[in-house]
Amino acid sequence: MAKDGFSNKVEGKLEKVSGKVKETIGDATDNKSLEREGKKEQLKGNVQEKAGQVQQNFEDLTKDRR
Repeated sequence: MAKDGFSNKVEGKLEKVSGKVKETIGDATDNKSLEREGKKEQLKGNVQEKAGQVQQNFEDLTKDRR
């Protein structure tokens, strides 16, 4: 089953938080690989969150037309 916009937004936020934790731990332990992985997760989460917002806006528009 396809995810709705709200679910994508929530998953994106969780991905961003997870990425921030990894980046912080990587920075604190001087683990550049973990730090980079965290930054990539944050970027991925941001994209997913924005896509979820667009999807949610579209869903709202289609509900209004019914």
